[in-house]
Amino acid sequence: MTEPALELAAEATQQPLPGSAWEPMTQRRVLLLALPIIGENMLQVAVGAVDTLLVGRLGADAIAGVGIAFETVFLIIAILSAVTIGATVLVSQAIGAGASERANELARQAISWGVVLAIPLSILGYVLAPQAISLFHVEDDVAANAVEYLQITSACSVAILLSYLCGAVLRGAGDSRTPLKAAVLANAVNVVVAYVLIFGHFGFPELGVGGSAWGAALGRATGAAFMLVMLWSGKVSLSIRSRRGWFPSLTIGRGLFKLGLPAAFEQVVMQFGFIFLVAIAATIGTDALAAQQISFTAMSIAFLPTIAFATTATAFVGQSVGAKRMDEGIAAANISRKWAVIVTVAGLVLMVVFAEYIVRAFSDDANVIELGTVAMRAIGISLPIWGLWMSSAGAVRGAGDTRSPMIRGVVAVWLAVLIAWIGVQFLDQSIAWIWGSFIVTGLIPAIGNWRAFKSRAADLTREFRLDQSTEPTPETAI
Repeated sequence: MTEPALELAAEATQQPLPGSAWEPMTQRRVLLLALPIIGENMLQVAVGAVDTLLVGRLGADAIAGVGIAFETVFLIIAILSAVTIGATVLVSQAIGAGASERANELARQAISWGVVLAIPLSILGYVLAPQAISLFHVEDDVAANAVEYLQITSACSVAILLSYLCGAVLRGAGDSRTPLKAAVLANAVNVVVAYVLIFGHFGFPELGVGGSAWGAALGRATGAAFMLVMLWSGKVSLSIRSRRGWFPSLTIGRGLFKLGLPAAFEQVVMQFGFIFLVAIAATIGTDALAAQQISFTAMSIAFLPTIAFATTATAFVGQSVGAKRMDEGIAAANISRKWAVIVTVAGLVLMVVFAEYIVRAFSDDANVIELGTVAMRAIGISLPIWGLWMSSAGAVRGAGDTRSPMIRGVVAVWLAVLIAWIGVQFLDQSIAWIWGSFIVTGLIPAIGNWRAFKSRAADLTREFRLDQSTEPTPETAI
């Protein structure tokens, strides 16, 4: 572990039980971990945002095609989260327990299992791309763009997985700065490559949408390579430098997937829900589909602080479980939830007030601007609910419960799909109705996840106190 990581672990185990005086220190630690994650997430989403901005100059068909491909790519990433989420939880618990060698072993195993999972997904994604895109029933030009983008991205699935997985294990160990540096590097590569290949500058071929896909893939591959080098060097909070421990272990694999599969199933089923929402928007027309993609890109950016505080809650709660200091995890979860609400309320104001200006940055089509503006305002109103939903889910997962957030998340998304379908098919509603449905259904996981965390935390607190009361003292051990 690096010196900052050792100091962080020392703070976690040497401080007295928290009262009002402990709160500012815990808040400082939460923000120190969360802020680099926000920066990293902004840069990760910036890859897609840059792609959308650049291909937007090619027309609504290009934007719509990339948007459909994004939904399918997110499905692949959701499947791969079976490893990334499990790795974050297990590594954080090992760090909390002071088992640094165990954390290093878990990092190596997570990488190995991730590659095992990513290779067949890469092949299937490439081969089945035309069939997958055909399910959207879009115009031929839109479908051609989507297939091209999806096939290039699928071919690079292993590199994309490694970029997410390396960041996951590092954040589980309390290091959010190294993934941030990797994201800066990935964006720099993406901007240069995408700009050159989309428009054919400096003697390179003009690849259009394909150039956008190559820029994103090569950017993420560069970021993954940087993190792998840092992990191998031992200059970060984990070290994977060893000839041993790389062959996938069934025992560790079961642990990873026991935690990760419910969360991955949640992500996959939710992503299918988002794909259905895109398909519903596609029935309205290409302009509505382009507006949907622009709105989704803006929503992805607005979600970044929420995702960061959810990840922070998972890491700190996981460390507190490993250290048997549930009081610390409860404090971190409370602070993460509070800041998630604060930043999403700020996002609500910005998206409602500046919706039209944001959409105009992506398209100059009058109909796309009109549809996208209304949709973006609906997304803005729902943001605080998403903030409560995601931050509470992160805390529950850190405490070792990945199943109940899955159930509530799946129910919320598919209820929203049902409401959206009814609105568009029978009530003549547009894409604002699609996103507005989450204002109602998002309350289910927003409230349910927090109640589940409080119950789980109470159970773990009693368990840890019982363990401490039954530990032999020096006198009873003689």
